Amino acid sequence: MLNKITTADARKKFSNIINRVAFGDESFVLTRRGKPIAALVSMKGLEMLQDNDDQIAVEDAWKAKNVPGEPIPWEDLKKELEL
Repeated sequence: MLNKITTADARKKFSNIINRVAFGDESFVLTRRGKPIAALVSMKGLEMLQDNDDQIAVEDAWKAKNVPGEPIPWEDLKKELEL
């Protein structure tokens, strides 16, 4: 369940909101002047987001692997990326 709350209200109800996120499997979107600025999610929710992001990165890497072209030498890439 996704709830919206202003940052001012979140400050007033911080411990309650944290408990609802941590133990109630709820999520909150923090707003300021009516615009979303941050989100509070449980650790389980964060892990799911990270796993999903990792899966997308793997899929993108496989797609990039199949793109035709000449390989770029590692030393050239480091220079280009200023590493």
